[in-house]
Amino acid sequence: MTLPDLGELLRFSVSPLELMLRGSLMYWALFLMLRFVLRRDAGSIGIPDILLLVLIADAAQNAMSGGYETVAEGIVLVATLVGWNWLMDWASFRYKRVRRFVEPPPLVLIRHGQLILRNMRREYVTAPELMASLRSHGIDKLADVKIARMEPDGGISVIRESKASDDDDQGQERRQPLP
Repeated sequence: MTLPDLGELLRFSVSPLELMLRGSLMYWALFLMLRFVLRRDAGSIGIPDILLLVLIADAAQNAMSGGYETVAEGIVLVATLVGWNWLMDWASFRYKRVRRFVEPPPLVLIRHGQLILRNMRREYVTAPELMASLRSHGIDKLADVKIARMEPDGGISVIRESKASDDDDQGQERRQPLP
């Protein structure tokens, strides 16, 4: 590779402003689709993180394979995507309104042993899936659940119903003589 070839890799054939605009539009279009459609399949990483990985992979792939005219164009696009992701993380940490927009609120699936079917339908959670999640928390009956919520990351958290006999056992301290 000669020095003039290196210069060709770093020149722009598309305006950096156009690349930033394209990257921004794609980031926001995909973010909004994923935020309001994808919830339970996201796992334990956030939607913006998934989005950033997918977009960076695509942008970097195009820059490396020649989808863009130059590497510099790919760098500008990747930097734009990283900038949006950083800004969203910073703003959601700092501002409650942004956090409410970025992260869906927890959704109640069970309240006092009763399935909330409307919420289950909304997130396409079946009763067998929910029961499997309860069993993973050591619960085998709906009556034992005070509340179960689908959290923003797609996981299900469960709070047990407190029973009178459980309270009596917890209120008494058991002492054993020392050996």
